[in-house]
Amino acid sequence: MSAIAPCLWFDSQAEEAAIFYVSLLGNSRITDVSRYSEGGPQPAGTAIMVHFELDGVAFQALNGGPQFPFTEAVSLAISTSSQEETDRLWTALTADGGEESRCGWLKDKYGLSWQIVPTRLGELLSGADADAEGAGRAMQAMLTMRKIDINGLERAYNG
Repeated sequence: MSAIAPCLWFDSQAEEAAIFYVSLLGNSRITDVSRYSEGGPQPAGTAIMVHFELDGVAFQALNGGPQFPFTEAVSLAISTSSQEETDRLWTALTADGGEESRCGWLKDKYGLSWQIVPTRLGELLSGADADAEGAGRAMQAMLTMRKIDINGLERAYNG
């Protein structure tokens, strides 16, 4: 487990969000939940802090109230190995009020920003076998996409 764990500030959905996030990725789990007692700023039994791991990386989720909403200044990036994995995560994270953005970015229903990035994108843009013209075409194609389409990148790369 990492010595540093990002803390995600939620209004009141920390436990719900953590349960959702761990359901999306293998090697993920909730490791601890601390709860408010009587007299706290949220109802007794509501999670204060949820400690969880996403693919083995430690996170914390805090129910701190509405003062600090998420912004795009911080995002979680997931490197995907296939279009199927990209599609599955994109669909799950944009469901129920999530929002698509550009170039593989989205916001989930809690307002947290994510980047869903196929590893093939990096290979086409800067891999050892990438040619400058093909990489430029792939970059231009990526800039028109919301969810990254690997086949579309490949077509652009190949001219």
